[in-house]
Amino acid sequence: MEIFECIETRFSYRGTYKNTPVPREDLKKILKAGTAAPSGCNKQTTSFIAIDDSEILSNIFELIKKDDSKGNTPPAGICVLTRHIPGYANVYFNLQDYAAACENLLLAITALGYASCWIEGQVTANEKTQAQIAKLLGIPQDYEVVAFLPIGLPEANTKRPKYKPFKERAWFNKFGKN
Repeated sequence: MEIFECIETRFSYRGTYKNTPVPREDLKKILKAGTAAPSGCNKQTTSFIAIDDSEILSNIFELIKKDDSKGNTPPAGICVLTRHIPGYANVYFNLQDYAAACENLLLAITALGYASCWIEGQVTANEKTQAQIAKLLGIPQDYEVVAFLPIGLPEANTKRPKYKPFKERAWFNKFGKN
């Protein structure tokens, strides 16, 4: 898939997934896309754990699932981790680092024909949830669990929602001027 087509078609899929495994080779490609993301001062604060064990996935999804969640356990997922490492002058870039990495992951997931959704609020809103995921995955204490990306083939044939028109969100030279 060409990069601009991938960007234009990517969206957050919140439905159910087919029970079709995601091959490890595809997971490796997705992980490599995440590690290729830009990183402030090249500190490379973001790390990933790909998960294809159905029991672990079920446990994670149960921890992060909201009551109104319609999704089922996906066949794979990626747990996104960050570390607080200062760049220069005690400035931290880990938030920007993992945001860039998540976008790379999501684009790679889309390019390979899978669906996903960036799940962060349900992960980070509760320190207990973060701690439970960290314990489940054997994550050291100097890492923080910040997001989970389910990966799988979508059960439903859904499309990207409508976005505001370009002219309402992007301009040249001055705000609001095209």
